[in-house]
Amino acid sequence: MSETVTIRDLGARGDGVAEDGVLVPYTLPGERATICREGRRAELLGIAQASADRVEPFCPYFMRCGGCRTQHLARPAELAWKRGLIAQALSQAGLDVAPDPAIDAHGAGRRRITLHVREIDGRAEAGLMAARSHALVPIDHCPITVPALHPAPEVARRLAVPLGHGRKPLDVAVSATDQGLDVDLRGHGPVSAGVGAALVRIAGELGLARVSLHGERLMEAEPVSVTDGQTRLYPAPGGFLQATAAGQAALTDLTLAALGPRTKRAADLFAGCGPLTLAMARTAAIHAVEADAAALAGLDRSARAATGLRAITRERRDLFRRPLLPTELDAFDAVVFDPPRAGAEAQARQLAASRVPLVVGIACDAGTFARDAATLVAGGYRLERVTPVDQFRHSGHVEMVGVFRRPAARRR
Repeated sequence: MSETVTIRDLGARGDGVAEDGVLVPYTLPGERATICREGRRAELLGIAQASADRVEPFCPYFMRCGGCRTQHLARPAELAWKRGLIAQALSQAGLDVAPDPAIDAHGAGRRRITLHVREIDGRAEAGLMAARSHALVPIDHCPITVPALHPAPEVARRLAVPLGHGRKPLDVAVSATDQGLDVDLRGHGPVSAGVGAALVRIAGELGLARVSLHGERLMEAEPVSVTDGQTRLYPAPGGFLQATAAGQAALTDLTLAALGPRTKRAADLFAGCGPLTLAMARTAAIHAVEADAAALAGLDRSARAATGLRAITRERRDLFRRPLLPTELDAFDAVVFDPPRAGAEAQARQLAASRVPLVVGIACDAGTFARDAATLVAGGYRLERVTPVDQFRHSGHVEMVGVFRRPAARRR
């Protein structure tokens, strides 16, 4: 049975929330929507009264593919919504800090995508999953990626052929690099020499820069790199990069502005392949800490190729299990941490017990950021500002940069 409800809010994942709490996807605050209830969620049947913030979605896969949830929301309203998500998380953690206006860091588009390959009617199909489903939505290309990634679905389909056309589900991570597409195949497991040779042959036909299987190189025509500002990064096969080049630039600029010219020695925790390390090393000595050996090797290669850098030291260390202790942290003028979505809970506790004057926290999850921020504030830090950086257009994800400063001790 259908009914009409009023949408009062936009939830954390981009679904509209009706006055009685039912979740209605693809609706906006203030709208009157005709729905069919399905428990706590509802199917949208139509919009009886549209919001002034509603715009026409541009992607032919919208409402089928689960990758984007808010293409129907005007960009200024989307940025305000994401700022509100961070404000809500901070408030729930007991932190009275109003986030800065969100920075639009979509730029030219996302420079990496993970596609799924499944066998459908005897052939390999590549695409993205439907929302809250294991059903594959085959796509021709993803419009929110950089143009260099538009061939990615065809690349995934071609590479899936020697691996069984997707009979065993495959995940194909594709990144745009200076040399071309960098592809990491996941889910199949080890392959025979014949299958490996077939993958290398197809990679050559497609002009790919690199192909790896669960991070193990099968082919690399030349060292794969990504130009980032003044430096060249060397990400590991299947390694992490920020979603957009504009996003990385915004995070770097905010970090450097927080550190300022007085920072002479800093630590970069969860350093990855070193985009922040290399940028900070132009004015300060940096100690980079990262658990992944391949990422550290890439950082080392970048540092050796760059000029005009201060000293960079590197340490392989799992900061979740073995965070830097206050006795180690106190040697630095500043500490920057940029952990995965799980946050830096163990490391935040050690920072809270340290005497480091300045901490810059970068996060991609508002909840874990607020948790770690509350730990630092309880340890005596003052959260000066939080800046949202939106490189995840049309989704509920948002990056943020927080600046924490420990008040100087008063002289007696």
